[in-house]
Amino acid sequence: MKAPFPLLKSEDGFLSLGEAHSVSYEEAGAVIIPFGLEASVSYGGGTEAGPAAMIAASHEVELFDEDLWCEPIERYGLVTAREPVIDNSDIETTLKTLEAMTTAVLKDGKFPLVFGGEHSITPGAIRPFLKEFDDLIILHFDAHADLRDGYEGEHFSHAAAIRRVLDHPTVAIVSCGIRNISKEEIPFYEANKHRITIHWGKDRAKWNADEIVAPLKGRPIYLTFDLDGFDSSLMPSTGTPEPGGLFWEDAMAIIKAASEIGTIVGADINELAPIKKLHGPDFLAAKLAYKIMNYALGRA
Repeated sequence: MKAPFPLLKSEDGFLSLGEAHSVSYEEAGAVIIPFGLEASVSYGGGTEAGPAAMIAASHEVELFDEDLWCEPIERYGLVTAREPVIDNSDIETTLKTLEAMTTAVLKDGKFPLVFGGEHSITPGAIRPFLKEFDDLIILHFDAHADLRDGYEGEHFSHAAAIRRVLDHPTVAIVSCGIRNISKEEIPFYEANKHRITIHWGKDRAKWNADEIVAPLKGRPIYLTFDLDGFDSSLMPSTGTPEPGGLFWEDAMAIIKAASEIGTIVGADINELAPIKKLHGPDFLAAKLAYKIMNYALGRA
């Protein structure tokens, strides 16, 4: 089985896997797809550098997972795609490039994990999953509802990422950490509560992970994680940091619970805008990626 696009050398890719853990594309269970699209940011910028920062920081991530008590990478293996040339002048066309990449990976029976870029990547990354799974459900971490029908003249804006996903009428979504929604989003949200479940950031102290993931039971799950879903004290390196968000343990409890009752089939992590000499947020994003794959693919 030949890789459908160029790959980074194992030592240069995610986790900088040495000879003991290096695998071929054919052997890999997961594929990292760096895709630094940045075309509609509306506050701070820098997300185009997010994928490279996550990959660089991952070289310091310990492979042993103390929760699963093993090196889960040995159970699935991964390769990292070389980031394609991205045209920031036309989001809609560029998303077709990402769609083609995730389609190829999914067709080959592997787990695609996309590193953005801004959140506008998600409607492109998710299209092959919508074709593959009739009952797909989205697990969404974010500070923002992203239910605008476009923003600042851009139909595929990062602020409309979830609205564009919900253009597909069969999709349902469970959102966690939302603490910013605009007046114009409310009518769409209220008209679609049968397929949009929001767990507001203001209620985080009352959350129960098992209750949050209950709608995911027995279903294929696509996980999209906008890093501003984390509290801004933990994740300042994002274009729109927000107080009142998730902490590490909150996210881990929900992702782990989701993996136990459903099947996480793919994911993206987006909106990392690296800050020079501030390594913590880059490392957090890299470890988050490893943990998502471990829960999805690394269980015994």
